[in-house]
Amino acid sequence: MKKSVILVSLLLVAGLAFGQDFNSQLVDGQSCTSIMVGKKASTDGSVITSHTCDGRYRTWMTMEPARDYKAGERHTVRKGTMHTAYRNDTAGVKVAGTIPQVRHTYAYLNTAYPCLNEKQLAIGETTFGGPEVMQNKQGMFLIEELERVALMRCDNARDAIRLIGSLVKEYGYGDGGECITIADKNEVWQMEILGEGPDKIGGVWAAQRVPDNAVAVSANIPRIGKLQRNNPEYFMCSDNIEEVAKKLNLWDGTGDFVWWKSFNASYANGKNFREREFFIFNALAPSLGLSMEMDELPFSVVPDQSVDATDVMQLLRSTYEGTDMDMCRNVKMVANRRHKDGTQYKDTIISPLANPWMGGNMQSTLNYLKPGTVDFKRTVSVAWCSYSFVAQLRDWLPDEVGGVCWVAVDNPGQSPRVPIFCGNSRLPKAYDLCGHKQYSDNAVLWQFRKANKLATVAWQRTRDDMMKAVLDNERDAFKGLTELENSVKSLKAREDEDFNPANQIANLLNDYTYRVYDKAAYDWRQLEAKFWQMFGSGF
Repeated sequence: MKKSVILVSLLLVAGLAFGQDFNSQLVDGQSCTSIMVGKKASTDGSVITSHTCDGRYRTWMTMEPARDYKAGERHTVRKGTMHTAYRNDTAGVKVAGTIPQVRHTYAYLNTAYPCLNEKQLAIGETTFGGPEVMQNKQGMFLIEELERVALMRCDNARDAIRLIGSLVKEYGYGDGGECITIADKNEVWQMEILGEGPDKIGGVWAAQRVPDNAVAVSANIPRIGKLQRNNPEYFMCSDNIEEVAKKLNLWDGTGDFVWWKSFNASYANGKNFREREFFIFNALAPSLGLSMEMDELPFSVVPDQSVDATDVMQLLRSTYEGTDMDMCRNVKMVANRRHKDGTQYKDTIISPLANPWMGGNMQSTLNYLKPGTVDFKRTVSVAWCSYSFVAQLRDWLPDEVGGVCWVAVDNPGQSPRVPIFCGNSRLPKAYDLCGHKQYSDNAVLWQFRKANKLATVAWQRTRDDMMKAVLDNERDAFKGLTELENSVKSLKAREDEDFNPANQIANLLNDYTYRVYDKAAYDWRQLEAKFWQMFGSGF
């Protein structure tokens, strides 16, 4: 039997048992996580935002160049770009309208939810849905297009928030409730947006700044509380919020208006958090003694220790292992063991087949055999993730190298991260294709997904190998950054009217990205081969 046929067969089995039947878990409000870190809460002064794009969204990505336009030109706003197969794919894409173009737009990293521009402006995203009565699909802008326009036109978070608010007011918001976590090299904000109701083109929005010494989390529930219009350094919002809430019977007009209470969804059980927010806050600030029994978590917390970008990467890999939320803790078996003297004994262990990304079919099977074996918890890392990133923004470095997006495709709990810088001008060719609609060895998704999915077949035995590869690649990717940063600074110092180092800087950054990517792709091919050998020998 050809290896490709074996692969399809094994992945089908693995899919049914270990996470590929993800639609049973992908309910409203279950997609995407963003962690934000203020500059005084990070170890080196970085401002950090992040995003796990959880769902079947496109995985192709490109660096879009800066452009100049003539007076009178228009920018085309589109809907349906999230599921295309490559950059110029128009299947399912519709023109929603046009808006006046500006004279100059910035270069940006064009992911499904556009995420970073050349000026160190970065945007993460999570969906919270909100009350259906607020939606108006006739609005011109979906959230991804608001992100795109902001990255093309703005160089700081506050201007991006103002621009998005003005676009929503003039052209209408046509999406469900969304949170975008907007960061620049000085500060990070959480902006939450909803429609204004089925009979009104417009929208309501509020944005709250994360204190510089704090960390915040958005995980599919609105998190902003009381409106603070008298505190513009930390709060911005539209002027129609209470009016819309009363009109749509989401607030009775008495007492303090609390944003998250009026615009929450039923799945949140009347709280402003679930497992992910609690786990992340508790991991970073255990001294606070937070509890899942609390009615409300704070908007942000001051971490007990400073937070590094690698800490955020680790949190995005979280599956609650070792806690009472660990879905593997009851998936056990009896194994034969030997004492040092050679005598045998039986030991109860976690089954090698147990993994934290078990799909609905496997969960149902195990719970049929023994009710209560698996209690589903929405982990931070999920098998249905398309890509994720951690964006570091650093004001002491030139923009070209100061802003870096650490990108991974597929499950963030398994995949390595590749740095893409503000000053990159191109990406490896594998990023040209999305791997969702068609299998292709040339698509970046499948260069990592094959080993990842094989690993989940016997996760308790493959995990150590995969985590070693993840951390080895992470360490190698960071190891060369100082030399790269110094090279860019040296070139920038020579910049004058007779010398423009832009191309040299772009080539340096491109080469670094390619080098890290090539090493990671090679290592994941080796993991795939190792796991095939393991399974071929019996596991």
